[in-house]
Amino acid sequence: MGHRVLVASAIALCAGVAHAGPGDAGRVVGKVAVTETNGKPAVGADVIVYVVGGPAEPGEASGEGARIAQKDRRFVPELVAITVGESVTFPNTDPFLHNVFSQSAARPFDLGSFRKGDSKTKDFPKPGVVDVYCNIHPEMAATILVLPNRHHVRAGADGKFVLEGVPPGKWQVFAYTRRAEKPASVSVVVEAGKDAEVSLALSRGAEPEHLNKYGEKYHDGGNYH
Repeated sequence: MGHRVLVASAIALCAGVAHAGPGDAGRVVGKVAVTETNGKPAVGADVIVYVVGGPAEPGEASGEGARIAQKDRRFVPELVAITVGESVTFPNTDPFLHNVFSQSAARPFDLGSFRKGDSKTKDFPKPGVVDVYCNIHPEMAATILVLPNRHHVRAGADGKFVLEGVPPGKWQVFAYTRRAEKPASVSVVVEAGKDAEVSLALSRGAEPEHLNKYGEKYHDGGNYH
């Protein structure tokens, strides 16, 4: 998909060369508006805002990683961002089997099927966009953004965000939500001790169809193995 290539290319642009202390950093603040293709607000859309292309700290993973639960036949949340070198944990909270797999070039994997109360973890050593699915329930889909620096944040329910501790310099700011044709972006110059204000807009459509982990269409009722 074209937007996957665009996001992956943008992520790859960031090669860290400098470090900034707390007093030397600025902030990127603003709001992201997300609408459906019919023009109505996209209620409950997960949005990640991140920056690339500036003097970011290389490999500065926080070590926290992320968690995507399998709950009510959904991945919760459906979108997370981590820094290269971190991991994502997938606990199953439903009273039936789930499977977690990805065929994304950035990190293909298959965690197999596991029962309620079980949890499996996957590490992500390279930047990229990783789409995750369940081989049993085709309606389940999530995306992991593996970013080259720790300057990323989840926007609030109102679309507002504050990205703290951004080193001074020229940056490309991206806003990403699932089901959008492409991310929104804008260039900013961050100055020490100041706020760089931006506004971004995204439009998203329906969930695209995907194949199961065998590269086949899902059977009626899913794939129970």
